Amino acid sequence: MRRYYYELGAALAAYAVFLSVSLTLLQHQENFGMPLRIAITLAPVIPAGLMCWAIVRNLRRMDEMHLRIQFEALGFAFAASALLTFSYGFLENVGFPHLSWIMVWPVMGLMWIIGLMVARRRYQ
Repeated sequence: MRRYYYELGAALAAYAVFLSVSLTLLQHQENFGMPLRIAITLAPVIPAGLMCWAIVRNLRRMDEMHLRIQFEALGFAFAASALLTFSYGFLENVGFPHLSWIMVWPVMGLMWIIGLMVARRRYQ
């Protein structure tokens, strides 16, 4: 797990730096062309991809029991996130505030954590 924490931590740190630099540069975007603004806006996606890579590498190192726990947690996260975002989409039709797509990942991450807690208890 130490290697996973190092890889994920480095990717998270890079994400924080890329996001900060991106947001700072975008405050002065009036002199930038559209291709440059798009590149600056999407720059934080690069370390986010590294986070995904670290997670997949960690999953490949797990034994069958831990993989089963992760599989159940991710299955729960997928279904619960879909249900929550789908339901909220309907609530927007009756006046609830519009939420950005950026909110999908935090919902999925939270559902993954909840799914992990439930799955771990099940196999204790």
